[in-house]
Amino acid sequence: MDVRPGAGCAPADPVIITPVSEFASALHKQEVDPDPVRQFAAWFGDATAARVPAPEAMAVATASIDAQPSVRMVLMKHFDERGFVFYTNYESRKARELEANPRAALLFYWELLGRQVRIKGAAERTTLEETAEYVRTRPRESQLSALASPQSQVIGSREVLERRMVEIAARYEGSELPLPEAWGGFRVRPDSFEFWQRRPGRFHDRLRYRRDDDARWVVQRLAP
Repeated sequence: MDVRPGAGCAPADPVIITPVSEFASALHKQEVDPDPVRQFAAWFGDATAARVPAPEAMAVATASIDAQPSVRMVLMKHFDERGFVFYTNYESRKARELEANPRAALLFYWELLGRQVRIKGAAERTTLEETAEYVRTRPRESQLSALASPQSQVIGSREVLERRMVEIAARYEGSELPLPEAWGGFRVRPDSFEFWQRRPGRFHDRLRYRRDDDARWVVQRLAP
């Protein structure tokens, strides 16, 4: 099947990819923060200030115990020196894979800034207290969705989910919704960061942070 714009159908306007004419300044080892979490915070702040759509969106890659990979987009809800947190159904594919093989890779990509950040590390569940605190900040509709949806499981139709949501909403009308039992967070504790800055001619800058034998962060430059 030819999937080029306009192939096999009525003429269409060509897809135009606008080249990036403005590139951020070079990424120098001596100028980045020695702490990768603080460096990430600076770049995340830049993405937010630049009005990058959903700067907290990140790809999460996991693998099964027999090394079958899987990747999906989620929203980062919190980060600090302990790690990067996202929430999911504990019966979903990513959660089951993280239970069997508790390692994950994260990717943030901010096209408007020509930047991406790759993070790898061990994954662990957040505490029940952290999950409860976060759940109560979610809109009621989102809380209903978490209660109604058996994430990643095969269902007969969307109508099945919609009926479940209506039933749960009616059952708890006028009262606080219960916490979903099979739902909560994962925290990815980084042991590696890579900061990527787009440069002209695909001569990009890449700086990687890794722990040395004394658990200190070491910055290394990688070839583009």
